[in-house]
Amino acid sequence: MYKLYSMQRSGNSYKVRLALAFLDAPYRAIEVDILRGESRTPEFLAKNPSGQVPLLEVGEGRYLAESNAILWYVCGGTPLAPESRIERAEALQWMFFEQHALEPNIGAAYFWLALVKGGRTLQTHALEDWMERGYAALQVMENHLKTHDYFAADQLTVADIALYGYTHLADRCDFDLSTFPAIRSWLKRVEQTQGYVPMDWQSEEAAASLAAGA
Repeated sequence: MYKLYSMQRSGNSYKVRLALAFLDAPYRAIEVDILRGESRTPEFLAKNPSGQVPLLEVGEGRYLAESNAILWYVCGGTPLAPESRIERAEALQWMFFEQHALEPNIGAAYFWLALVKGGRTLQTHALEDWMERGYAALQVMENHLKTHDYFAADQLTVADIALYGYTHLADRCDFDLSTFPAIRSWLKRVEQTQGYVPMDWQSEEAAASLAAGA
């Protein structure tokens, strides 16, 4: 069984939990609150020197970091990972896009505006750039989705999961999705897929673990 070090409110962590839910794959979730410095302890840094979540323990003492690498690992050999060479490359293309165009802008805005108390004041200087670049990334996605239901292989794949993680949070951090109808339709398609769980969903075991650590 996988052991997943994750933060409930982290979009990157949610991507992995969502993939595991779609796959109905069992795992043990361990809550790590980065806002309380729990990812910077010597114990955690020994597992992941970058001090970030999500982190997946794939074997005794063997750990895999970076959300999209974890996605590719858990989804490999399943319908969520395209089989053909070109479709795999197209999925990876969108996963790279998510990490360099979407997450650094919408993800950063979500972190500072929705999670960090007083974050809006602290990041006033950066917000305008995040909004400009975030909207540009959303427009790229909108243009693709005008003629495609999904981002690769004409079906739900790891690429959709990677992009969904922060796109579905955009309206929590000042982004207005009303002018992106194709994105809104795609969000609904993802949410109507069998196995889907929302970001705040917890298994009974995870909920008990989170409560114990509160």
